[in-house]
Amino acid sequence: MPGSVAEHTFRTAQIAALLAAEEGANPERAAFLALWHDTQETRTGDIPHTAAKYMTKPEPREITADQTDALPVTSRDMVRTAVDEYETRQTIEAKCAKDADKLEMLLQAVEYRETGVERVAGWIESGRKGLATETARRIAEAAVTLSPLAWRDR
Repeated sequence: MPGSVAEHTFRTAQIAALLAAEEGANPERAAFLALWHDTQETRTGDIPHTAAKYMTKPEPREITADQTDALPVTSRDMVRTAVDEYETRQTIEAKCAKDADKLEMLLQAVEYRETGVERVAGWIESGRKGLATETARRIAEAAVTLSPLAWRDR
């Protein structure tokens, strides 16, 4: 039942584009930032929040620098710039990409809840906290109040 990093990234990029479109930002840029947002996990894995008090969280830009070291300069700089933009969240596109990451995780939790998985409330609440855009807050509210299968009744 758990999704892959690839599935998470794909859905995050789609959501980021939609958020950006609604927020008047560049959907292509937001999707691009989301595409690169978790590439560091190929080196570290996904570190669960329960491990945070026992570990120092790796700096994503350092991992990206290592991952891209052997790329041609243009490609290297493109990836590093995208990761830096995502991590600093100074642009609306980066905020949309981060909100999309949180929303995708929230949607996973809601989908798990619908299949009978219990103890997802903390996961859902975590996904709702700190959303930067109004559109993301509205989607989060809808996600927790509507069934993921509501579309079938149309």
